[in-house]
Amino acid sequence: MNTAKPRYQQLKDLIIGQISSGELGPSDRVPSENDLVEAMHVSRMTANRALRELNDEGYVERIAGRGTFVSDFRSQSHLLEVQNIADEIESRGHSHSSVVMRQLKLHARGEVARALHVAQGTDICHLLLVHYENNVPVQVEDRHVLASFAPDCMKQDFEHLTPSAYLTSVAPLQEAEQVVRASMPNRAVRQQLNMEDDEPSLVVLRRTWSKGRPVTFARLHHPGSRYELTGHYAPPGTSRSMPADVVQLENLKK
Repeated sequence: MNTAKPRYQQLKDLIIGQISSGELGPSDRVPSENDLVEAMHVSRMTANRALRELNDEGYVERIAGRGTFVSDFRSQSHLLEVQNIADEIESRGHSHSSVVMRQLKLHARGEVARALHVAQGTDICHLLLVHYENNVPVQVEDRHVLASFAPDCMKQDFEHLTPSAYLTSVAPLQEAEQVVRASMPNRAVRQQLNMEDDEPSLVVLRRTWSKGRPVTFARLHHPGSRYELTGHYAPPGTSRSMPADVVQLENLKK
């Protein structure tokens, strides 16, 4: 263990590493305070702080009288949802496919370096993909990933595994930030999405965090005529009062 860090942080890093590697999977029991005290030779206060912070950060769930368990990130529902586009498309009963346009190792510059909070020249993996729904292009994914976070990024076959699925397997998503805006796309994006010359695109700017730092920055382009963002929010503890079906706004009469 790295003695340069406080003992509670060393314990956190150890457990996060076990979750990231798959050694501990969703719903697996995490060592108890007593187990950590005996195995790692730390104080009960140190063990308690490590588990408490892991719980607060969403890595584990502490259940009174039962123990501490790895959170099932796949079933968590967030006000800000970050979905794997393949899962999103397949949930509609449609087929997903993608084409990789670019997969390069580059040095972070300008906007990308600022977004990822790294120095100019830091190694990143740049991915450019076109995603298709039933063979119709619906998204251009322009993503930058910290190479130190996902060192095997350049070895992946992203025509069979989406970047989102791969990155989630590297480490659980901790936080996400999204900005949505309308934009007139450049010629390359317009051609990749088969858009009309006067058609705007819906652009999602997304950053994701893991282990307390931003690790990816993406610009996701969608054709305005073939894509919409939907969502539903209910305060904690209340039941859903509206039907699950999305209202087709184009069918509503003024």
